[in-house]
Amino acid sequence: MQRKFVSRRRFLAAAACVIAGPALVDRRDGRSVRAAEAAAGGPRFVTRGVVLTVDDLSTLDWPARAEAAGLTTIGTHIFPHEVAAFVRSGRGQRFLEDCRRRKLEVEHELHAIGDLLPRKLFEKDPSMFRMDEHGERVGDYNLCVHSEAALGVVCENAVKYAELLRPTTGRYFYWIDDGRPMCRCGKCRGLSDSDQALILENRMLKALKAVDVRARLAHLAYARTLAPPEQVKPEPGIFLEYAPIERRYDVPLSQRDAKGRGIGHGELLDRLDANLEVFGREGSQALEYWLDESRFADWKRERLRAIPWNEEVFVDDLKTYEERGVRHITTFAAWIDATYVARFGEPPLEAYGAGMR
Repeated sequence: MQRKFVSRRRFLAAAACVIAGPALVDRRDGRSVRAAEAAAGGPRFVTRGVVLTVDDLSTLDWPARAEAAGLTTIGTHIFPHEVAAFVRSGRGQRFLEDCRRRKLEVEHELHAIGDLLPRKLFEKDPSMFRMDEHGERVGDYNLCVHSEAALGVVCENAVKYAELLRPTTGRYFYWIDDGRPMCRCGKCRGLSDSDQALILENRMLKALKAVDVRARLAHLAYARTLAPPEQVKPEPGIFLEYAPIERRYDVPLSQRDAKGRGIGHGELLDRLDANLEVFGREGSQALEYWLDESRFADWKRERLRAIPWNEEVFVDDLKTYEERGVRHITTFAAWIDATYVARFGEPPLEAYGAGMR
């Protein structure tokens, strides 16, 4: 009799179903996955998410895919104004209702400062905006965190957006401008970009708590804020979100001697550990790029390619985070839309969800 070859992945998946019982057999049903987790005493990772642009959400049935993969959370992206426009639309309302029906959490992970402090205000009051290295006030990025006027405008607009973009989890993500410098005025110069970001986050959290008692706010450790703050302490309710965009994905993060995009894995891990010492492990989240088509295409649509999924790297990465007490995991899945699926087929979403279960 000819033997039928069974791949290691299929064997392990089948074994997991036998061990966990019938609730895991139907992997298309995310509710069955959650029932099995509850019976086992809780999930391995509390948050298992994907972060998607509104274009991605408009062209694919992501709630169905997320549920089938056993995920818990969908995060919207990129800017508050465009996510707000999506949520107001009929398509956006159907997305939210579908997530409610499937018991999926919805969060909003946003590059926010350009909307929270509109650039047009520069002409009215340049002191609200950052000073560059040449001593000039510039209205390009971010703000001066020692401007009470700027903090007031940011907090007022954060609250306005919170009324429309209310996360179902109580976790807010209002990031500073993407990888851009903070202020270098006389009052700000002695503070790192991470310290300045935390000053802003502490103030925003206070404003958000006034309208949402569950409110918590992410401190994004990423690019210029990868190093932890040293002079400013987080208020209760600030949690760490760690995004190692500089890393490699052909080798695991735990391979300390691997060199990423200008920084080594060893330094990335040291920065993670240092941030966990400041912000604590409770609520900490890793924001990864395992499924980020936009990153793998170098943010150029003409360079689209199939996601270079490496399951061994992924499983090792999960162990790295789990050992550090990081229980919330999400990944960018930007540009996985109808065009991607038509060209390359379904992304490895099932493997992503199964690994975290």
